[in-house]
Amino acid sequence: MPRIKKGDEVIVITGKDKGKRGSVIRVMKNDHIIVQGINSAKKHQKPNPATGVTGGIIDQEMPIHISNVAIYNFKTNKFDKIKMSLDPQKGKVRVFGSTGETI
Repeated sequence: MPRIKKGDEVIVITGKDKGKRGSVIRVMKNDHIIVQGINSAKKHQKPNPATGVTGGIIDQEMPIHISNVAIYNFKTNKFDKIKMSLDPQKGKVRVFGSTGETI
């Protein structure tokens, strides 16, 4: 079971965007994730009238390694570690390391 999933609120713990929060848009196979508003880069896009794409400089989110982010705990307003636990009804579930609540 992956520790960070699509839709989770994460905070960047290292790198140029340290301290910024965002939600996970996409989880990639090679331990990278794309977070909304994090690690954005300028992309120069050519116009394509056939598909209706306008040209110009656009901001695009680039992948960030999963080890550079941590899940955000709204109760403590800090980042937290994720632990795995067995629940009799649900099976394997993700839990916050500090509080023990299910995610």
